[in-house]
Amino acid sequence: MAFGELLADSGDRSAADAVIDVAAERARTLGTRTRHYFNSAGAGLASSGVMSGMIDHLRKEEQGGAYEAAALVADDLNAIYVHAAQLLGCDTDEISLHDAATTGLRVVFDALRLGAGDTVIAPRSSYVSQALRLLTLEKVDGVTLRIIENAPDGTVDLAELEAALIAAPGAVISAVHVPTSSGLVEPVAEIGVLAQRHGAVYVLDATQSVGQIDIDVRAIGCDVLVATGRKFLRGPRGTAFNYVRRGFLETLKPWAPDVRGSEWSGETEWVTPVAARSLETWEAAIAGRIGLGLAIREALERGMPATESFIAEGAARLRAAFAEIDGVTVVDPPAATAGIVTFTVDGMHARDVSKELRARRIDTIAIPASHAQWDLGARGIDAVVRASVHVYNDQSDFDAFIAAVTDIAETQRGAAA
Repeated sequence: MAFGELLADSGDRSAADAVIDVAAERARTLGTRTRHYFNSAGAGLASSGVMSGMIDHLRKEEQGGAYEAAALVADDLNAIYVHAAQLLGCDTDEISLHDAATTGLRVVFDALRLGAGDTVIAPRSSYVSQALRLLTLEKVDGVTLRIIENAPDGTVDLAELEAALIAAPGAVISAVHVPTSSGLVEPVAEIGVLAQRHGAVYVLDATQSVGQIDIDVRAIGCDVLVATGRKFLRGPRGTAFNYVRRGFLETLKPWAPDVRGSEWSGETEWVTPVAARSLETWEAAIAGRIGLGLAIREALERGMPATESFIAEGAARLRAAFAEIDGVTVVDPPAATAGIVTFTVDGMHARDVSKELRARRIDTIAIPASHAQWDLGARGIDAVVRASVHVYNDQSDFDAFIAAVTDIAETQRGAAA
């Protein structure tokens, strides 16, 4: 389907043929009225509905107290688990809510109780927070950490991964769906096949894919999937959720049981039900969770297949356009098909390019090698400009962005001449 067709009004089409109504998305997204916003991989623009739901709840807390306000929205809070399960293709009791994806990963790795004799296998696409956690497990707890090299297309080398799994039966795979440093899409289902074949634990960081890619955790075959609310889901900061496979959950030993997921049943006894919620903590920003629930519902109503097609096509368009500009280098690997585009401008630091773009009301972000040493650092790239497409980006956004990068590159070439 051509990009112009993806921009069309959805009309009365069936879900299978649905396209994105960009005008409607922009109408409910105030941030599009003054900016050309290409930073959804950092934090997507929330809709007016999401923001209104959060503000309404804060008013309830103001007027009647936080506990009382939470009681009034108990059904809405329970619905978050239902809708998150629908989004990921799992069951409601396999969903847990958290304040950040980093927290979601931490509670799982805490519950794995890894130590000397255990092996964790990770790709070069790992995000800084998880990479530092794994390096700490290696340094402090004696865990063996194995970093898998990339195949020629930039994805994790599956043959090397399998060899590592054969050498370390029962290892933990800390995988990534889409990294922070490029539009790469890792072969997550193929990783799942290898994990099941060799009895490995499979934990998937999907913070950059949930909300832009249609996901089915059963098809992927992971034991855990960790997502955030603020990026492509267009929810609020401080929200996240996990999928934890039911059979796998029974093998975990939570490091710090909490009143949210456990019952103190006697002087020295407590009971923890077998449900993903046992990994949660009691305290939460309820207004943020209301916003998260609304954002998930909007994603479901929009349709993830149509969303994925629109975002991927828009990113492909940017890559093709930037590749034609003298002095601009697209640094995404060949397997980059997601909604993130990374590039550099000759003779300029990425942060300066992003600053120039922001002065023209175009929002991107510079990603330094310190956020992705196993990827950018290994490739000898000190920083990249990262742009990310979403369903509220229209023709004017793309035209302005491409024209601005062209002008910045031309000005830089003139200054260097």
